[in-house]
Amino acid sequence: MKTAKLLRGLLLIAILTGVAVAVSREGPLNAAAAENLIASAGTIAPLLFVLGYAIATVLFMPGSVLTLAAGALFGPVAGAFYSLTGATLGATLAFLVARFLAGEWVARKAGGKLRDFVQGVEAEGWRFVAFVRLVPLFPFNLVNYALGLTRIPLVQYVLASYLCMLPGAFAYAYLGFAGREAATGGEGLLQKGLIALALLATAAFLPRLVMRLRRPPVGRTDAASVRQRAGQGEIPMILDVRGLDEYHGELGHIPGALNIPLTELAAALPRLEPYRDKGMVLVCRTDKRSLKAAELLASKGFRGVEVLDGGMEQWHRIRFPVNQ
Repeated sequence: MKTAKLLRGLLLIAILTGVAVAVSREGPLNAAAAENLIASAGTIAPLLFVLGYAIATVLFMPGSVLTLAAGALFGPVAGAFYSLTGATLGATLAFLVARFLAGEWVARKAGGKLRDFVQGVEAEGWRFVAFVRLVPLFPFNLVNYALGLTRIPLVQYVLASYLCMLPGAFAYAYLGFAGREAATGGEGLLQKGLIALALLATAAFLPRLVMRLRRPPVGRTDAASVRQRAGQGEIPMILDVRGLDEYHGELGHIPGALNIPLTELAAALPRLEPYRDKGMVLVCRTDKRSLKAAELLASKGFRGVEVLDGGMEQWHRIRFPVNQ
C-alpha cells in the first residue's frame, strides 16, 4: 500500500516537473526546434514524431502546432495519421495516469455534483468521449486526465478518441501542408488553399452539427391529446412555466401541473432529474415561454419534451376544467 502511494507520488511529481519545464523552457521543447530535429531524423522521423506528440500531450503542450508541422513534414495524409496516432497515444497515457493516480480516491470521495457528473459521463460512455472530441468545449489535454477519473472502459475511450479526432487532425495537417507549399512556391497554390479553407470550415461546422443532432427533439401536442393522455396516466409531468400570479390567475392551471417559472427553471433542473427520460408537457399562457423552456431542457439532455400548442388560452377555448 505504501509502495503504491510512493509510486503515485513520484509519478505526479515527474508529470508536474515535466509540465513546468515544458512551459518555462524554449530550447529543445519549442515547435521549431522539434520540427528541425524530426526533419533530420531520416527513416525514424515518424516514430520520433509520434512519441514526441504523445509526450507533449501528457505535458499539456498544444497539439495543433504539432499537427500543422506534421502536415508540412509528412504531407496531409501521413501527417494526419502520425499526429492522430501521437495524440491518441498521449491521450491514453494521460487517461491511465489519472486513473492510476486518483481514480480510486475519486471513487471513494465523490459526492454531490461531482458524483452526478461522473455518473452522467459513465452512463454515456463512448458517446460522451466522441462528443467532447468533436465538440472541444474544454481543453484537450485537461479532458484526457478528467476522463481518466471515470470508469469509462479504456477500449471505448481509445477508439472514440481516435475516430472522432480524425476530421480535425486531417484539416490541420492539410493546412500545414498548404502552408509549406505556399512558402516553397509549389504548384496549385490556389486550389490547395481553397481545399485547406474548406476542410477548416468543415471541422469548425462539425461541432455545431453534432450538438444539434445530440440535442433531443422537442415535440408539440394539443389540448385534447394532453387531456386524454393525462387522464390515462400517460404523461409523467405537466410543467407550467408561468409566474405564480398567472398560475393562480384568471386562466388557472391544468390540474396536477407543477409550477416552475421560466426565469427559475435553470436553477430548478435538479428537481426535474427524475423526469429526464420519462417525458413532460410544457405549458404557459400561449406557447412562447414553453418553447424557450423546451429548448433549455433539450440542451440539458431531457427527452420526450412536448409543448402544448396555444397553452392555457387554447385549453380554455376547449373548455377543459382548470384549478384556480
